Amino acid sequence: MKRYIMGGVAIVAVITSIGAGEIRRWGYDGHEMSGYAAAVNIPKAMPEFFRESVDQMTYLNPEPDRWRAPDSLSREMNEGFSSDHFVDLEALPAGALDARDRWDYWARAQAGGVKRVRDAGFAYYAIMELYQRLEHEFQLWRNEKSESRREFIEMRILNDAGILGHFVADVANPLHTTVHYDRWVEPYPNPNGYTTVRGFHSRFESAYVKANITKADVVARTQRAPTYVADVRAGVKTHIMGSHALVNRLYELDKIEAFGPETKGAAHKEFTTGRLAAGADMLRDLWWTAWVKSGEPGAH
Repeated sequence: MKRYIMGGVAIVAVITSIGAGEIRRWGYDGHEMSGYAAAVNIPKAMPEFFRESVDQMTYLNPEPDRWRAPDSLSREMNEGFSSDHFVDLEALPAGALDARDRWDYWARAQAGGVKRVRDAGFAYYAIMELYQRLEHEFQLWRNEKSESRREFIEMRILNDAGILGHFVADVANPLHTTVHYDRWVEPYPNPNGYTTVRGFHSRFESAYVKANITKADVVARTQRAPTYVADVRAGVKTHIMGSHALVNRLYELDKIEAFGPETKGAAHKEFTTGRLAAGADMLRDLWWTAWVKSGEPGAH
């Protein structure tokens, strides 16, 4: 059984013949909120075409989830990118994320006993790959003399910047950083009695967000000024690890009052808007950093 979350509703489909990895995502609503909050805070020093992309960045944040099709004709597409949306940190051997590319990382994961890609996750590398592409595209744009060719590069920049946002937002959700992505699983100890019933993922990031969180809520929690990320690799890892550190807190909140459309706890809303805002801030910072680094001496 594989899970699909569309429009805040969990849909269960029998597609075992596909063999695609488990679906893990913020609902479309949460992704759009995060993309919007990042885009309305784009620094004025960035190019005008990018600053005017609020609607496009909002639309594109959920885009990789739209590529997932629940049918047997989409095996290659579903299998190819399904593991880019998460990283199961507990399953990885020490130092796995120090690998400089996804293939070295996967070799290290296998050496540490991980047998399937879907038990590891490539989110860190999906983010780094798209970030590096964006930095290079900004440098191409800076150097291009032809106005028509510049417009082509602008389209490429906007598309990749929006898609980058999806994976940055994904790992801002603690459930995208853990083996406990949908319930607390064995053989890991569960001394606090966290839920072991499937469905936590969709209850939290789809049903709860759709009913209780707005774009204005997320924007209100974002930082107004960008942060230049001097060491992007370290910055992205910090973003992921900071989210992972909140896995227990998220499960504690669900134990206090289960996440769902009717949840009213103030702490639940504060936590959730904080996570969506963290994704927005990191995304905006990566956009800003890619732009600044593209103009530095020695840029690609």
